[in-house]
Amino acid sequence: MVFATPLLSRAILARFVERLRALAIGFVLISTAPAKEHEVYTELLRVKGIVELHPLFGEYDLIAKVEAEDFNALGQLVVDKIRSVAGVIDTKTLTGIKF
Repeated sequence: MVFATPLLSRAILARFVERLRALAIGFVLISTAPAKEHEVYTELLRVKGIVELHPLFGEYDLIAKVEAEDFNALGQLVVDKIRSVAGVIDTKTLTGIKF
């Protein structure tokens, strides 16, 4: 007997479709206030649109991969959701393209 089982849950499928719609990709280098790296990291984990977040050593403290509907929405994400987090001092955004 063969049973049909769904390969993807609705949540996984919805996330996949949402990511397919994302047309603008960016990488945001983030500088934080001294000793605020962990607090900023924790807060940024909650931001919708940040698909990856990694701590760094060096000139910048964090790097975030962001996705948005278009580059205007990506800019709004950076200004409204990332730069507004307490402890963020500076950001540098690099936009990505697809070949």
